[in-house]
Amino acid sequence: MSACVPAHADSARTEHVHPPHSPPPRGPRRFRVAGADVSASIAVFLIALPLSLGIALATGAPLQAGLVAAAVGGIVAGRLGGCPLQVSGPAAGLTVVTADLIQQYGWRTTCAITVLAGLAQLGLGCLRVARSALAVSPAIVHGMLAGIGVTIAVAQLHIVLGGTPQSSVPDNLVALPAQLANLRPADLAVSALTLSLLSLWPRLPGRAGQLLGKLPAALIAVAGATAVAAVAGLRLPKVDLPSWSSHALATLPEGPVLGLVAAVLTTTLVCSVQSLLGAVAVDKLVAARPGLTGRVKRSDLDRELLGQGAANIVSGSLGGLPIAGVAVRSTANVAAGAVSRNSTMLHGGLVVIAALLLVPALELIPLASLAALVMAVGLKMISLNHIRTVTRHREVLVYAVTTAGVVFLGVLEGVALGIAVAVGVALHRLTRTRITHDETEGVHHVHVRGQLTFLAVPRLSRVLHQVPHGADAVVELDGSFMDHAAFETLQDWQKTHTAHGGAVDVTGRRPGTRISEPADTDNCRCRPWTPWRNHQCERPPAAPPTGAARPDSAGDTDAATGASGRTDLAGRAAQADVAGPGRTEGTDGPGSGRELARGISAFQRNTAPLMRGELARLAREGQQPSQLFLTCADSRVVTSMITSSGPGDLFVVRNVGNLVPLPGEEGGDDSVAAAIEYAVEVLKVRSITVCGHSGCGAMQALLSTEPGGAQTPLRRWLRHGLPSLSRVPGGAGDAGADGADGADGYTDAGPRLAGRPAADTAEQLSLVNVVQQLEHLRAHESVSRALRAGDLELHGMYFHVGEAQAYLLAEDDGGAVFRRVLETDVTV
Repeated sequence: MSACVPAHADSARTEHVHPPHSPPPRGPRRFRVAGADVSASIAVFLIALPLSLGIALATGAPLQAGLVAAAVGGIVAGRLGGCPLQVSGPAAGLTVVTADLIQQYGWRTTCAITVLAGLAQLGLGCLRVARSALAVSPAIVHGMLAGIGVTIAVAQLHIVLGGTPQSSVPDNLVALPAQLANLRPADLAVSALTLSLLSLWPRLPGRAGQLLGKLPAALIAVAGATAVAAVAGLRLPKVDLPSWSSHALATLPEGPVLGLVAAVLTTTLVCSVQSLLGAVAVDKLVAARPGLTGRVKRSDLDRELLGQGAANIVSGSLGGLPIAGVAVRSTANVAAGAVSRNSTMLHGGLVVIAALLLVPALELIPLASLAALVMAVGLKMISLNHIRTVTRHREVLVYAVTTAGVVFLGVLEGVALGIAVAVGVALHRLTRTRITHDETEGVHHVHVRGQLTFLAVPRLSRVLHQVPHGADAVVELDGSFMDHAAFETLQDWQKTHTAHGGAVDVTGRRPGTRISEPADTDNCRCRPWTPWRNHQCERPPAAPPTGAARPDSAGDTDAATGASGRTDLAGRAAQADVAGPGRTEGTDGPGSGRELARGISAFQRNTAPLMRGELARLAREGQQPSQLFLTCADSRVVTSMITSSGPGDLFVVRNVGNLVPLPGEEGGDDSVAAAIEYAVEVLKVRSITVCGHSGCGAMQALLSTEPGGAQTPLRRWLRHGLPSLSRVPGGAGDAGADGADGADGYTDAGPRLAGRPAADTAEQLSLVNVVQQLEHLRAHESVSRALRAGDLELHGMYFHVGEAQAYLLAEDDGGAVFRRVLETDVTV
């Protein structure tokens, strides 16, 4: 027996002994609540209380049903759900569905439908289909919410005017003129006061506005209108909360089976989609909050669906409204600093306390004030940002049809109509292919826009046969899909056309998209950002084909020339591609002009057809960049790739060390100053960014430079970095250099990276150098004048090459700090 295996007797004797290399057993964990969760729960409670009453009023349910749903949503969904910071409760998106159910089946049957919808959600959660629910087009979801918002706003407008809403939007619109003729001034005044407070409270100016703005606008609007109505003695319909002993609970559903099944499906669909979309939105809010990403896990959508189902079962059983994730309360929860699901659960407990102890205060609230609050919520569901988004993606038809369907037919019917239109639009896009043919300078261009399927093969064949035999042709594929039938048609035509002496170049959106045999020498699959030395499209040495080049008197290859006599760079590059490593137009070896020629050829073949229109516009209109980007000449810092910018976006200045010499300095550099002046005075850029990077050779040279020695051009240039060197703790720079006074609040410790210390002195110097060069920028007259006028912003940036991560300069209590861009608030 091995000595590592204990004897049976020893094992029995030590069975309950604590293992020697494990931490000692702990006692039962105590329930602890963070202070941030307590404050966040209070903020959410103050928002949820008036909204829950208002939504119950809008549905026609007992007002207590809103409080029941808010409490159950906070406690049950908060405890069991998969999104810790999402707040659930009665949602405005469910108002229309619930109102229709109450009107058609009565309140107690509606509660039963809520229970059945909860059971359906439990089933969907067990089947783990939550992620697939997000496949619904956003245009349909936004259209559904917009239609519900319109329905809510039109219905509540009648209560705002002192009347009673009808059962549908058309009926409400028809009855609106009569309601305007018989409006009640007291109800209208209270509603107007509520809307005014709701709109103006977040905009209070000054320091007092910042302090008071922390109170929820919804609470202030309802409380203010209630106080004014009470002081003025207005006689208005008010909240009526009957005794809990008479509260109606669920009963067995009564009605036609198909109708009840449709009602359950509608409630399940709306509750589930709204909750899952809300969970995804909360994840984005959490990711945007620094320091919270590691503490709060990403949402488990299947668990969230299970939690929502359990909450709906409990809420329906207790006589509450249907429950879903609520965007307004969830956003407030994250913004208030919540760090766990305890804030959601505490908010539900506060609702229970209010429902039991604050009934006399709640019964002072005018119904007109709650109606105005809910009407404002309904109008906010019609988001202009959503409309712009669907318009940009050419889905405005789906959005409009869904909205109209929800308004005039109902939620389920509107969503079904939107799905049908979305499918129709997708099929139309799949089958709609535009094929054009034109001739430019003897070259025939066939442009295919859209998906190339067998349905487009007859048109494609007809257009291809318009190209004369022996002519040069370029086929540009502007789409993302080609089926086998289209591929064979194009390939067969290419072989036939080439056999008759013609030349064919087939290009596509993806770099390297070719319609050719695998052995073809043009079959390059490298991407635009593939470094030259990493290209996988090296071709074996081969002699130029017959007729590919015309030898001149010196025996060299002449440039390919078109009819107009201009040099064809693409032709020259193509010749260079097949010339092999032995000879490339005046250069020797693969490390010189061959890569440049291949790069130009790839640009002309793949990128130029896509960019030609945009570059033509820039050529007509001139450059109008929005930013001057000043960075190092290091070959690893590719500005357009790092910033995802295109032609005309950035005015770029590059030099060794991203240095900005002070103006008027003896022996200074006018080229950088001229670029700054041109960018600010002529191009009117709105911002200037100084970008340093890791592993900067200029910073290494500054650190290693010894006093004295020969004044080479590089050393004379690097003297502009000595002020940065003097600001590094222990730096060897000149302590008396300009700008070394630590101005603008930067301490001797210098700027730092968020989340970790600088890796070494060179990285610290790179960070300090960005800050120092920003100070040098402020000394330039054109920059200083634009800053005073508010026409210019200065930004600092650090790019870590090894991490492929950008950091932006910001300020906090500890001084200057470079934060990761993903942790920085980006305002769209």
